[in-house]
This record gives sequence, C-alpha cells and structure tokens, in this order.
Amino acid sequence: MAVAGTSDALSEMIGGEIRRLQLRNAEIERFEVQYAPFGIFELWDQLIGKASPPQVRHVRDLVALGLIGAGMDDVRADALLASLPPSENLFLRGVAVRLLGLAFVPAAIKPQKKSAGSRSVRAAPASSDTAPESGSATSAV
Repeated sequence: MAVAGTSDALSEMIGGEIRRLQLRNAEIERFEVQYAPFGIFELWDQLIGKASPPQVRHVRDLVALGLIGAGMDDVRADALLASLPPSENLFLRGVAVRLLGLAFVPAAIKPQKKSAGSRSVRAAPASSDTAPESGSATSAV
C-alpha cells in the first residue's frame, strides 16, 4: 500500500522544493494568539473574498505555520518565507486558501476516491435562472 496519498497534508512547491503543509489546532491557536483579536475565521473571510484583502504578513505567517505543522522547524520555516520575494505573495495567498480549506473542509480540497462506476465528485452547476417555477406559491404566473 502506498502511503504518500493518505496524509491530510497539502503539498506545494515553495522555495523551489515540494513542501508539505498542515494546519492543526495548535498552529491555528498560535496564529490567533499572535494576531489577537484578529482570528483565523476573519483571515478565511478575507482569503475567500468576503472581507477586505488579507495582509501579506498574515498570509506568510499562515503558510509558515502550515510548514511547521507538517514538521518543519520554526526558524527554518520563517527563514524560508522571508527568503521569498514579493512576487510570490499572490501564489502564497493561494497556498493559504488551500491550506485553510483543507483544515476546514477537507472533502472539498482532497480528491475523493472513486468506486467502480462512480462519477467525479463535483458540485452540480447551479442554474442561472433564479425565478421560481411557474405555478409555485411565490410565482407571479
């Protein structure tokens, strides 16, 4: 049995190498202690566009905490993120979205195993017509 795909960790190319990232409660709490009263859910709202854009320091620190959660030493994680140029910030923002997404909604990020005859696990496209069906209680017709 291959165990490479059985981890809840995220793998991303950071600093020229594939690196594992994982957020556990300890890293989330560490983030919240460092930035109190700003919390992880406020950052999540910022990352997914429900609030003003996140600060770069929050994004970089979250990614560093993800590296730490997957086993990297604190000093090494900080040094790695500090070595990355500003041109990496948008990419790191995407990493932060995927990292928090994996922590909060793992089934939405991780590929699902398919059984024989199963279809891909994707959300059905939403109908663009929001009008109520004709003859319904809220229909004007």
